[in-house]
Amino acid sequence: MEASEIIPVLRIFDYNKTIEFYVDWLGFKIDWEHRFHDDSPIYLQVSYGNMVLHLTEHHGDCSPGAKVFINCSGLKEFHKGLKKKNYKYNNPGISKAPWKDLCMEVTDPFHNILVFNEKRY
Repeated sequence: MEASEIIPVLRIFDYNKTIEFYVDWLGFKIDWEHRFHDDSPIYLQVSYGNMVLHLTEHHGDCSPGAKVFINCSGLKEFHKGLKKKNYKYNNPGISKAPWKDLCMEVTDPFHNILVFNEKRY
C-alpha cells in the first residue's frame, strides 16, 4: 500500500472565524464547501499551494484540539507576511526546534494547532 495524499480533517465551530483565520490571515483559498441544506453544518476544503485541509462543523467527524505537522519551505517569508497582517488573535514566532529545524506554531480559534516546519539540513 502506498498513500498518495493525506488530508487532515479539523473540527471548527464558526464559519466566519474560520474564514478570518484560514483565508484572510493564513492565505488559504476555499476550494469547495458543502452543506446538506441551508441550516446544516458546513464541510469545506481549503488549500495553500499543495497543502490541503478539510474543515468540518459536523460533530461526529472529529474532535477539536488536533495538531497538524506541515513540512514546508519559505517559512521566514510566510511568517513575515503574517506579521504584516496584524491578526489580533495570533502573533507567532519562529523558533529552532530540538531537531534543528525552524518551526512556527499557530492555533486556530478552535484549538487546532498547525506546526509549520522548515527542514534545516
